[in-house]
Amino acid sequence: MNKPDEQSRENRTEVVIPVVEEEVVAGARPVKTGSVRVDKHVRRRIRRVETPLVHEEVEVRRVPVNRVVTEQPRVRRRGDLIIIPVVEEELVITKRLVLREEIYLQKTRTKERFVQQVAVDHERAEVHRLDKEGRILDDHAPRTDDRVPRTPARRRIGGHRSILD
Repeated sequence: MNKPDEQSRENRTEVVIPVVEEEVVAGARPVKTGSVRVDKHVRRRIRRVETPLVHEEVEVRRVPVNRVVTEQPRVRRRGDLIIIPVVEEELVITKRLVLREEIYLQKTRTKERFVQQVAVDHERAEVHRLDKEGRILDDHAPRTDDRVPRTPARRRIGGHRSILD
């Protein structure tokens, strides 16, 4: 005869339970929900600018020498002074070189302050939120006050509403 354990096994029916696992694949696709338009305005201001200007002047002095030389003297320098010898041939019983004069060139450098009014441009940008058809979503005219307090919750861009508002 059957033992009680074997008998209870025979009376049981097997049930198969399938184990199912779901997988999720995430993806993204671009959807246009709006856009931004930026208008740029240029404001010209006159500023005073000081710039140093450097001038060089040359003083020409002729220095008589009238000394007989045997050969053509070379151009020479003494600091800022340039000396250019001028010779001529003089017909005497014999031909000789006579140093008639030297030309001294002296540079003088001066500095002066030069003040001039110049135009300096300053740009300001206006940012407008647009819907997906390109219409402006801003309900009021953009602010031009550059002193709008910048708080962490609502940032201002160039004195206008932030696109995050």
